[in-house]
Amino acid sequence: MQFVRGAWKILVALKDGLALLFLILFFAMLFALLKSAPNPANVRDGALLIDIDGFISEQPAAVDPIATLLSGQAPVGEYRQRDIIRALKLAETNDEVKAVVFDLDGFLGAGQVSLSGIGDAIDSVKKSGKPVYSYATAYSDDGYQIAAHASQIWMDPIGGVVVTGPGGTQPYYKGLLDKLGIKANVYRVGTYKSAVEPFIRSDQSTESKEALKAVYDEIWGEWRRDVAAARPAAQLDNLINDPAAAIEAVQGDLAKLAIDNKLVDKLGDRIAFGKFVAEKAGKDPAETLGGYASTPMNALLAANAPDDSGDPIAVVTVAGTIVDGEAGPGTAAGDTVSDLIYSAIENDDVKAIVLRVDSPGGSVLASEKIRRALERAKEKKLPVVVSMANLAASGGYWVSTPADAIFAEPSTITGSIGIFGVIPSGKEALANIGVNADGVKTTPLAGEPDVLNGFSPDFDRFVQSTIEKGYRDFLSRVAKSRSKSMDEVDAIGQGRIWAGGTGRQIGLVDRLGGIDDALAEAAKRAKLADGKWYPSYIEPQADFLSAFLGAETQRSMAGAPQDLFARAAWERQQQWARIQSDLQLLTGVSGAQVNCLECGALAGTPVLAPTAKADSGWLSFFAKLAG
Repeated sequence: MQFVRGAWKILVALKDGLALLFLILFFAMLFALLKSAPNPANVRDGALLIDIDGFISEQPAAVDPIATLLSGQAPVGEYRQRDIIRALKLAETNDEVKAVVFDLDGFLGAGQVSLSGIGDAIDSVKKSGKPVYSYATAYSDDGYQIAAHASQIWMDPIGGVVVTGPGGTQPYYKGLLDKLGIKANVYRVGTYKSAVEPFIRSDQSTESKEALKAVYDEIWGEWRRDVAAARPAAQLDNLINDPAAAIEAVQGDLAKLAIDNKLVDKLGDRIAFGKFVAEKAGKDPAETLGGYASTPMNALLAANAPDDSGDPIAVVTVAGTIVDGEAGPGTAAGDTVSDLIYSAIENDDVKAIVLRVDSPGGSVLASEKIRRALERAKEKKLPVVVSMANLAASGGYWVSTPADAIFAEPSTITGSIGIFGVIPSGKEALANIGVNADGVKTTPLAGEPDVLNGFSPDFDRFVQSTIEKGYRDFLSRVAKSRSKSMDEVDAIGQGRIWAGGTGRQIGLVDRLGGIDDALAEAAKRAKLADGKWYPSYIEPQADFLSAFLGAETQRSMAGAPQDLFARAAWERQQQWARIQSDLQLLTGVSGAQVNCLECGALAGTPVLAPTAKADSGWLSFFAKLAG
């Protein structure tokens, strides 16, 4: 009995200690979250500082706290495009803002539509009479497009400007799967539905190359036109057409190449740049070396709440892959997004709905749930307008079909009207290690899909028929939306992607324009007078820990690549993340998919490493056995 009492006391002490520890951790995180929250009091005379460490996106993804803790790595930062644009608009009229500074040292990229919108906002700041300065150790395509709009571009003397244009290679896995004895059973409709090609081919099909080349050319043309208009003095032709000769002519000196070709205005380290800005916008009150008076972007936004006078137009965002169930920001979960639309429908104050789409698509079921929610809005006589951002392809177009009007930008990636399903089987892999499968069936579909012994012809025909039905459903929704016949939609469908400009010409898009144009159209259809409405963004909320980690990520992203070689190493890591994600797609996809997997790289979105361990799952199991 004495032993039991002693053990009980130890257990109680451990319980009390753990409770106290968790309580301390909770209040520590709460304090850190409150400390990291934007403080309106930090607005001061000086420069507006827009420091982008990470990606610019339509809706930053919620940080997965468990995956972050297990990985031991800081998550990649994401910055909302509309926040940057609103901050720039505030800078035009705010007397405390003397200049705008873009710190692009850790900038990792954005979609062409996002970059163009930010460039236009920078031009407006300059027209208001306020200078805009850009600084980075090195500039690549996306960073340089923003910098080109600045009044002055600064670069570190050890840095450079390297412009590559869109394109590159992607991995194909058929050889690996054949070696492992794994078969990717693919069911699809669409000559150009190339999402599954990496699993059934060793190279890219002619049709896929044709479609991608056409879109690349349009997006690349928009980039060149935008940069040329923003910075006419820049001499980019030599660097683009013959980069090897260009760099050899200056004996490998990237900084000299940038200065000689008027790609940048000044060379200097961060301290020199800070002293320059201090002369223009004011000295740093703390007198730090290379410091200058500045207001963080989040502080300026917090001090100036958006106008909410008049009637609200609900803006619901479909950002990221469309998945089944519920999810936080940055993932378009069917239940979550449809519930947001229903909440807007039930709010009698809401006069119209704008669906902002920035998605490559995903689950058919989830896409249909979002589409049906928009149909309910139309039944209530609410105008529905779609605004396509960087990407509204496949499922991203499916959810757009109920719209009264669809707006896209010239560089928007859209279309990809097609459908697929993929299920792997491992008969040969098991046979290689002496494992066979056999059994008794009561019906042709009993035990199917038989991943051990291979799929039966009856099962293949059954699934392919359902996929073809899904394609006909897709065609019918688009045909009804666009007032076309199914044959006409089929001719521009077949899984082919289109840039927004061409999408307008072939009838997939009504007008070219951004979110402001879509909002104005929604207000017009709702018969709202100018100045009598405002956009009300309805978004899923991140949980406490995700919000805390997200705030900390925006404050500092450790290890952000800055020079050209660090960026190249980071790109290599992204390729490995892409391979892991592709292989998990093979084993993890459930249900038919309307997804444009090749669109992510075109839209400037990050390749996110898979949440599960790379060595988990039965595909890895077979690989280990074969090895």
